[in-house]
Amino acid sequence: MKSGFVNIFGKPNAGKSTLMNALMGEKLAIVSPKVQTTRHRIKGILNTKDYQVIFSDTPGIIEPKYKLHEKMMAAVKSSIEDADVALLLVDIKDNLQEADEIFSSLGIKAPSIVVLNKIDLSDAASIEKAIHFFSEKKYCQKVIPVSAINHAGIQELIDAIISLLPEGEPFYHDDNLSDLPMKFFVGELIREKIFYLYQEEIPYHATVLVQEFKEKTTLTKITADIIVQRETQKGIIIGHNGSMIKKLGTLARKDIEEFIGGKVFLELFVKVRPKWRDNEIHLREYGY
Repeated sequence: MKSGFVNIFGKPNAGKSTLMNALMGEKLAIVSPKVQTTRHRIKGILNTKDYQVIFSDTPGIIEPKYKLHEKMMAAVKSSIEDADVALLLVDIKDNLQEADEIFSSLGIKAPSIVVLNKIDLSDAASIEKAIHFFSEKKYCQKVIPVSAINHAGIQELIDAIISLLPEGEPFYHDDNLSDLPMKFFVGELIREKIFYLYQEEIPYHATVLVQEFKEKTTLTKITADIIVQRETQKGIIIGHNGSMIKKLGTLARKDIEEFIGGKVFLELFVKVRPKWRDNEIHLREYGY
Protein backbone atom coordinates (compact mmCIF):
# COMPACT_ATOMS: atom_id res chain seq x y z
CA MET A 1 0.00 0.00 0.00
CA LYS A 2 1.25 3.47 -0.90
CA SER A 3 -0.05 6.66 0.65
CA GLY A 4 0.97 10.32 0.68
CA PHE A 5 0.38 13.99 0.03
CA VAL A 6 0.85 15.20 -3.55
CA ASN A 7 0.75 18.99 -3.73
CA ILE A 8 0.47 21.17 -6.85
CA PHE A 9 2.49 24.39 -7.16
CA GLY A 10 2.80 27.00 -9.90
CA LYS A 11 2.11 30.52 -11.07
CA PRO A 12 -1.47 31.85 -11.23
CA ASN A 13 -3.40 30.51 -14.24
CA ALA A 14 -1.00 27.66 -14.95
CA GLY A 15 -3.99 25.31 -14.68
CA LYS A 16 -3.53 23.88 -11.16
CA SER A 17 -7.25 23.58 -10.42
CA THR A 18 -7.98 22.03 -13.81
CA LEU A 19 -5.16 19.53 -13.22
CA MET A 20 -6.48 18.69 -9.76
CA ASN A 21 -9.96 18.01 -11.17
CA ALA A 22 -8.49 15.87 -13.96
CA LEU A 23 -6.44 13.81 -11.50
CA MET A 24 -9.47 13.31 -9.26
CA GLY A 25 -11.94 12.65 -12.08
CA GLU A 26 -14.27 15.04 -10.21
CA LYS A 27 -14.72 18.80 -10.06
CA LEU A 28 -13.47 19.78 -6.60
CA ALA A 29 -11.60 22.99 -7.38
CA ILE A 30 -13.31 25.94 -9.08
CA VAL A 31 -11.81 27.24 -12.31
CA SER A 32 -12.03 30.44 -14.32
CA PRO A 33 -9.97 32.19 -17.00
CA LYS A 34 -8.96 34.85 -14.45
CA VAL A 35 -5.83 34.63 -12.29
CA GLN A 36 -5.94 34.02 -8.51
CA THR A 37 -9.22 32.11 -8.62
CA THR A 38 -7.94 29.66 -5.98
CA ARG A 39 -7.59 31.11 -2.48
CA HIS A 40 -7.56 28.01 -0.28
CA ARG A 41 -5.61 24.80 -0.12
CA ILE A 42 -8.13 22.28 -1.42
CA LYS A 43 -7.52 18.57 -0.79
CA GLY A 44 -8.85 15.76 -2.92
CA ILE A 45 -8.55 12.13 -1.80
CA LEU A 46 -8.03 9.49 -4.49
CA ASN A 47 -8.50 5.94 -3.20
CA THR A 48 -7.79 2.56 -4.77
CA LYS A 49 -6.96 -0.81 -3.21
CA ASP A 50 -3.24 -0.15 -3.87
CA TYR A 51 -2.82 3.51 -2.94
CA GLN A 52 -4.29 6.63 -1.39
CA VAL A 53 -3.22 9.97 -2.87
CA ILE A 54 -4.17 13.19 -1.10
CA PHE A 55 -3.89 15.88 -3.77
CA SER A 56 -3.70 19.55 -2.81
CA ASP A 57 -4.56 22.40 -5.14
CA THR A 58 -2.78 25.51 -3.84
CA PRO A 59 -3.11 29.23 -4.64
CA GLY A 60 -0.90 30.61 -7.40
CA ILE A 61 2.47 31.89 -6.19
CA ILE A 62 2.40 35.71 -5.95
CA GLU A 63 3.93 38.60 -4.03
CA PRO A 64 1.41 39.39 -1.22
CA LYS A 65 -0.23 42.83 -1.38
CA TYR A 66 -2.66 42.46 1.55
CA LYS A 67 -3.54 40.04 4.36
CA LEU A 68 -5.68 37.79 2.16
CA HIS A 69 -2.66 37.28 -0.12
CA GLU A 70 -0.49 36.54 2.92
CA LYS A 71 -2.90 33.82 4.02
CA MET A 72 -2.94 32.39 0.50
CA MET A 73 0.88 32.18 0.51
CA ALA A 74 0.79 30.63 3.99
CA ALA A 75 -1.32 27.84 2.46
CA VAL A 76 1.39 27.36 -0.17
CA LYS A 77 4.10 27.24 2.53
CA SER A 78 2.28 24.58 4.56
CA SER A 79 1.83 22.54 1.36
CA ILE A 80 5.58 22.71 0.69
CA GLU A 81 6.33 21.42 4.18
CA ASP A 82 4.08 18.33 4.12
CA ALA A 83 4.45 17.25 0.48
CA ASP A 84 5.53 13.67 -0.17
CA VAL A 85 5.57 14.44 -3.91
CA ALA A 86 5.45 17.91 -5.49
CA LEU A 87 3.88 18.65 -8.86
CA LEU A 88 5.53 21.75 -10.30
CA LEU A 89 3.07 22.95 -12.91
CA VAL A 90 4.08 25.25 -15.76
CA ASP A 91 2.07 26.57 -18.68
CA ILE A 92 4.13 25.49 -21.72
CA LYS A 93 3.60 28.95 -23.25
CA ASP A 94 5.03 30.76 -20.22
CA ASN A 95 8.63 31.89 -19.72
CA LEU A 96 10.44 28.71 -18.67
CA GLN A 97 13.28 30.63 -17.00
CA GLU A 98 10.80 32.47 -14.75
CA ALA A 99 9.11 29.18 -13.82
CA ASP A 100 12.52 27.67 -13.00
CA GLU A 101 13.34 30.62 -10.72
CA ILE A 102 10.03 30.16 -8.86
CA PHE A 103 10.49 26.40 -8.50
CA SER A 104 14.11 26.81 -7.34
CA SER A 105 13.08 29.38 -4.73
CA LEU A 106 10.43 27.14 -3.12
CA GLY A 107 13.00 24.98 -1.35
CA ILE A 108 10.96 21.81 -1.85
CA LYS A 109 12.63 18.75 -0.33
CA ALA A 110 10.12 16.20 -1.66
CA PRO A 111 10.69 14.45 -5.00
CA SER A 112 9.26 16.69 -7.72
CA ILE A 113 7.63 16.14 -11.08
CA VAL A 114 7.58 19.06 -13.51
CA VAL A 115 4.21 18.98 -15.28
CA LEU A 116 4.12 20.79 -18.63
CA ASN A 117 0.51 21.86 -19.08
CA LYS A 118 -1.51 23.03 -22.11
CA ILE A 119 0.49 20.97 -24.62
CA ASP A 120 -2.62 21.01 -26.83
CA LEU A 121 -1.75 24.68 -27.51
CA SER A 122 1.91 23.98 -28.33
CA ASP A 123 4.04 22.15 -30.91
CA ALA A 124 6.33 19.13 -30.63
CA ALA A 125 9.53 21.17 -30.84
CA SER A 126 8.52 23.49 -27.98
CA ILE A 127 7.49 20.52 -25.84
CA GLU A 128 10.83 18.76 -26.43
CA LYS A 129 12.70 21.98 -25.63
CA ALA A 130 10.81 22.35 -22.34
CA ILE A 131 11.36 18.69 -21.40
CA HIS A 132 15.10 19.10 -21.99
CA PHE A 133 15.18 22.41 -20.06
CA PHE A 134 13.57 21.02 -16.89
CA SER A 135 15.19 17.55 -17.04
CA GLU A 136 18.52 19.17 -16.21
CA LYS A 137 17.24 20.87 -13.04
CA LYS A 138 18.28 19.43 -9.66
CA TYR A 139 14.74 19.58 -8.21
CA CYS A 140 13.23 17.61 -11.11
CA GLN A 141 12.83 13.81 -10.95
CA LYS A 142 10.58 13.54 -14.02
CA VAL A 143 8.97 15.76 -16.66
CA ILE A 144 5.45 14.84 -17.78
CA PRO A 145 3.66 16.78 -20.57
CA VAL A 146 -0.13 16.98 -20.16
CA SER A 147 -3.23 18.77 -21.33
CA ALA A 148 -5.23 18.94 -18.11
CA ILE A 149 -8.33 20.29 -19.83
CA ASN A 150 -8.33 17.37 -22.31
CA HIS A 151 -7.09 14.78 -19.77
CA ALA A 152 -4.13 13.96 -22.05
CA GLY A 153 -1.16 12.48 -20.18
CA ILE A 154 -3.09 12.22 -16.89
CA GLN A 155 -2.72 8.45 -16.47
CA GLU A 156 1.02 8.69 -17.20
CA LEU A 157 1.25 11.40 -14.54
CA ILE A 158 -0.65 9.28 -11.98
CA ASP A 159 1.70 6.34 -12.69
CA ALA A 160 4.72 8.63 -12.16
CA ILE A 161 3.25 9.92 -8.88
CA ILE A 162 2.61 6.39 -7.56
CA SER A 163 6.20 5.39 -8.36
CA LEU A 164 7.46 8.19 -6.08
CA LEU A 165 4.94 7.78 -3.24
CA PRO A 166 6.17 6.27 0.04
CA GLU A 167 4.71 3.03 1.36
CA GLY A 168 2.25 3.48 4.21
CA GLU A 169 -1.27 3.08 5.52
CA PRO A 170 -4.08 5.41 4.35
CA PHE A 171 -4.48 8.71 6.17
CA TYR A 172 -8.26 8.71 5.62
CA HIS A 173 -10.45 5.66 6.19
CA ASP A 174 -13.70 6.62 4.49
CA ASP A 175 -14.77 7.19 0.88
CA ASN A 176 -14.99 10.99 1.07
CA LEU A 177 -13.42 12.85 -1.84
CA SER A 178 -12.18 15.65 0.42
CA ASP A 179 -11.67 16.56 4.07
CA LEU A 180 -13.55 19.84 3.54
CA PRO A 181 -17.28 20.22 4.36
CA MET A 182 -20.02 20.53 1.75
CA LYS A 183 -20.61 24.17 2.77
CA PHE A 184 -17.10 25.03 1.60
CA PHE A 185 -17.68 23.66 -1.91
CA VAL A 186 -21.06 25.38 -2.15
CA GLY A 187 -19.41 28.72 -1.34
CA GLU A 188 -16.71 28.07 -3.91
CA LEU A 189 -19.23 27.27 -6.65
CA ILE A 190 -20.99 30.58 -5.99
CA ARG A 191 -17.64 32.40 -6.02
CA GLU A 192 -16.73 30.72 -9.33
CA LYS A 193 -19.81 32.27 -10.95
CA ILE A 194 -18.73 35.70 -9.68
CA PHE A 195 -15.46 35.22 -11.56
CA TYR A 196 -17.35 34.37 -14.74
CA LEU A 197 -20.07 37.02 -14.59
CA TYR A 198 -18.29 40.15 -13.32
CA GLN A 199 -15.36 42.08 -14.72
CA GLU A 200 -12.31 43.92 -13.42
CA GLU A 201 -11.93 44.11 -9.65
CA ILE A 202 -15.26 42.63 -8.53
CA PRO A 203 -14.16 38.95 -8.25
CA TYR A 204 -11.03 39.95 -6.33
CA HIS A 205 -12.94 42.16 -3.90
CA ALA A 206 -15.66 39.56 -3.26
CA THR A 207 -15.95 36.44 -1.16
CA VAL A 208 -18.81 34.13 -0.16
CA LEU A 209 -19.94 33.01 3.28
CA VAL A 210 -22.53 30.20 3.42
CA GLN A 211 -24.75 30.96 6.41
CA GLU A 212 -27.21 28.08 6.12
CA PHE A 213 -27.00 24.61 4.62
CA LYS A 214 -30.10 22.66 5.62
CA GLU A 215 -30.91 19.32 3.99
CA LYS A 216 -34.62 18.57 3.86
CA THR A 217 -36.53 15.63 2.40
CA THR A 218 -37.13 17.11 -1.03
CA LEU A 219 -34.47 19.82 -1.30
CA THR A 220 -31.49 21.53 0.35
CA LYS A 221 -31.96 25.09 1.55
CA ILE A 222 -28.85 27.25 1.19
CA THR A 223 -28.43 30.85 2.31
CA ALA A 224 -25.20 32.66 1.44
CA ASP A 225 -23.76 36.15 1.83
CA ILE A 226 -21.67 37.70 -0.94
CA ILE A 227 -19.19 40.03 0.75
CA VAL A 228 -17.81 43.06 -1.11
CA GLN A 229 -15.76 46.08 -0.04
CA ARG A 230 -17.83 49.04 -1.35
CA GLU A 231 -21.46 50.04 -1.90
CA THR A 232 -20.78 50.55 -5.63
CA GLN A 233 -19.63 46.93 -5.85
CA LYS A 234 -22.84 45.81 -4.12
CA GLY A 235 -24.83 47.62 -6.82
CA ILE A 236 -22.85 45.90 -9.57
CA ILE A 237 -23.36 42.46 -8.01
CA ILE A 238 -27.12 43.04 -7.74
CA GLY A 239 -27.48 44.67 -11.18
CA HIS A 240 -30.40 46.65 -12.58
CA ASN A 241 -33.63 45.49 -10.90
CA GLY A 242 -31.71 42.52 -9.47
CA SER A 243 -30.92 41.11 -12.93
CA MET A 244 -27.30 40.14 -12.23
CA ILE A 245 -27.81 38.48 -8.87
CA LYS A 246 -30.69 36.47 -10.35
CA LYS A 247 -28.39 35.27 -13.11
CA LEU A 248 -25.68 34.49 -10.58
CA GLY A 249 -28.14 32.54 -8.42
CA THR A 250 -29.48 30.53 -11.37
CA LEU A 251 -26.02 29.52 -12.60
CA ALA A 252 -24.74 28.70 -9.11
CA ARG A 253 -27.85 26.70 -8.22
CA LYS A 254 -27.50 24.48 -11.29
CA ASP A 255 -23.89 23.64 -10.43
CA ILE A 256 -24.67 23.07 -6.76
CA GLU A 257 -27.55 20.72 -7.65
CA GLU A 258 -25.22 18.73 -9.88
CA PHE A 259 -22.54 18.66 -7.18
CA ILE A 260 -24.79 17.48 -4.32
CA GLY A 261 -27.11 15.41 -6.49
CA GLY A 262 -30.39 16.97 -5.45
CA LYS A 263 -32.73 19.97 -5.65
CA VAL A 264 -31.56 23.25 -4.11
CA PHE A 265 -33.28 26.41 -2.91
CA LEU A 266 -30.59 29.12 -3.00
CA GLU A 267 -30.93 32.54 -1.39
CA LEU A 268 -28.20 35.16 -1.88
CA PHE A 269 -27.57 38.39 0.00
CA VAL A 270 -24.92 41.05 -0.67
CA LYS A 271 -23.15 42.70 2.25
CA VAL A 272 -20.51 45.45 2.36
CA ARG A 273 -17.48 44.97 4.62
CA PRO A 274 -14.92 47.74 3.92
CA LYS A 275 -11.33 46.48 3.52
CA TRP A 276 -12.27 42.93 4.53
CA ARG A 277 -9.20 41.58 2.69
CA ASP A 278 -6.95 43.30 5.24
CA ASN A 279 -9.07 42.61 8.33
CA GLU A 280 -7.90 39.62 10.38
CA ILE A 281 -11.29 39.16 12.10
CA HIS A 282 -13.23 39.21 8.83
CA LEU A 283 -10.73 36.88 7.14
CA ARG A 284 -11.11 34.32 9.93
CA GLU A 285 -14.90 34.60 9.75
CA TYR A 286 -14.80 33.95 6.00
CA GLY A 287 -12.61 30.86 6.40
CA TYR A 288 -9.19 32.23 5.50
